[in-house]
Amino acid sequence: MARRSNIMPPAVGESPESCRRCELWEGATQAVEGEGAPRAAIMLVGEQPGNDEDREGHPFIGPAGRLLDQLLEQAGISRSRVFVTNAVKHFRWEPRGKRRLHKRSALRHIEACKVWLLQDIAAHRPRVIVALGATALRALSGSAASIAALRGRSITHQSGAHLIASYHPSAILRADESGAEALTRDLIEDLRLAGRMAAANES
Repeated sequence: MARRSNIMPPAVGESPESCRRCELWEGATQAVEGEGAPRAAIMLVGEQPGNDEDREGHPFIGPAGRLLDQLLEQAGISRSRVFVTNAVKHFRWEPRGKRRLHKRSALRHIEACKVWLLQDIAAHRPRVIVALGATALRALSGSAASIAALRGRSITHQSGAHLIASYHPSAILRADESGAEALTRDLIEDLRLAGRMAAANES
């Protein structure tokens, strides 16, 4: 069972775009909120927006997002039928010449942004949540355990949804050829599992 956190609920009129619970808004173009089917049975949660997402304002539209679309198709799941979001809504980056390179979210950012993730879950009430990567898993489970340690285990989110631990598509893009093949197989397998679990829990 996921750990419950003492989180201050949003103030009247507060939104991810107006959120000042941490400092990430200062360097981001905008908050990137989740998108997808209302009341989707499956919710996919990543880490944070990337450079493309920060510029355009939509989740999972960069290289990792395009790969995710391909893997969803191979798993027999239409992206139009899922809800995609991130554990952290603002892009954390560091300059590298003229480029803005992804910098991993810190625990304080995960905790500060958890109110918006829980709001996503409460609004859409997914039957299955897939944590894509360690940051998403930490936000959803409260555990610092690795994906490898929790992948394949039966986990229940505090909302009652099934929680599946899997890898982020960006891990595939960073891996060497053999590593990428293994991660691809694992992620497709986990997405297929999410599809089966969502179908089995239809009322």
